[in-house]
Amino acid sequence: MNLEPTADEQELIDAVRAVSRDVLAPQAAQADATERVADEVIATLGEVGVLGLNLPEEYGGPGVGSVAMSHMVAAVAEGCGSTASIITAHYLATDAVLLGGTDAQRQDILPAAAEGELIGAFGLTEPGAGSNPAEMSTRAVRTETGWRIKGTKHFITNADFADFIVVFAITDPEAAHRGISAFLVRPGELGEAISFNPPEKTMGLRGSPIYEFVIDAELPVEALLGEEGQGFTTAMRVLDRGRIEVAAMSLGISRAALDAAIAWAKERRIGGKPINRLQGIAFKLADMHAKYRAAWLLTMEAAAVRDSGEDFTLESATAKLVASEAAGFITDEALQIHGGYGFTRDFPLERYARDVRIYRIYEGSSEIQRTIISRALAK
Repeated sequence: MNLEPTADEQELIDAVRAVSRDVLAPQAAQADATERVADEVIATLGEVGVLGLNLPEEYGGPGVGSVAMSHMVAAVAEGCGSTASIITAHYLATDAVLLGGTDAQRQDILPAAAEGELIGAFGLTEPGAGSNPAEMSTRAVRTETGWRIKGTKHFITNADFADFIVVFAITDPEAAHRGISAFLVRPGELGEAISFNPPEKTMGLRGSPIYEFVIDAELPVEALLGEEGQGFTTAMRVLDRGRIEVAAMSLGISRAALDAAIAWAKERRIGGKPINRLQGIAFKLADMHAKYRAAWLLTMEAAAVRDSGEDFTLESATAKLVASEAAGFITDEALQIHGGYGFTRDFPLERYARDVRIYRIYEGSSEIQRTIISRALAK
């Protein structure tokens, strides 16, 4: 199992790391304060190829493997968690088209999405249906000209400014999860048939707004993504991939927090000695490093299994669980090592701690990951 990127992939990783350092990190605090990553920042990532990392070359992607992609997602998050959130939500949408769409839909959406000409959103979650999509209430029924879709989606990243949203709806209420289908919705073509509430006031990742939207619209026949009744399968396959990306984002912010803690512990002195010589601080740093490395290896293993073409549900759930939990621990300890300074907005530690908290919740909470893992082990 190869956990290392190729030489060509490493060149792209280095380029993304440079953008993260020079472009993303300097604007991260402002994006958090203004609650929006600037459009030009996303455009820059599109120019580097980051918006198509999950796509094969035939659809405009750079054709990199999941291991290399995980390195780059981690690098983006290390510079700015909000930017990483926007990008990975875009991946969910393009993954849905890649895995569930027709050839015509792939050709229509994916090359433009890889360039950043189109930004996508993934419309699965509802106010009363998060961890169990089969409980969604959004409905789509056939009409003489296509489909009538009606419902409410909640906590949808990118939705208000997305060029396309993959919206999941019940098309056969009697078939449970087999009655879920996916639709390509283009908000710009719907006018008042789709409306967006103001962005949620979130604890972290403030520069990556999430929205509730209400849709009551007529859609053409070709809006059905792939085949009727395949929406649930598409969503689950997309989330398997997305959980590796959440793990990679967890790694990126963990790395930023750990590096900050190490540097601070070398510089901060008590009694004339740097605090990293105090056993209480030294042991914290050792535990943080150990959890980071464990999370890193599990994430890269999951990415490598994905690259192999084998089923990777167990590995992605394990990586997401361990990496997101590790991120919470590492950022909290890094803030603790900084003492009162860490609690101020003059340092990025409080932002790191706020940003990583959602990783234990979205794309399947830690409790859901434990359920997935335990079921896999029981087979």
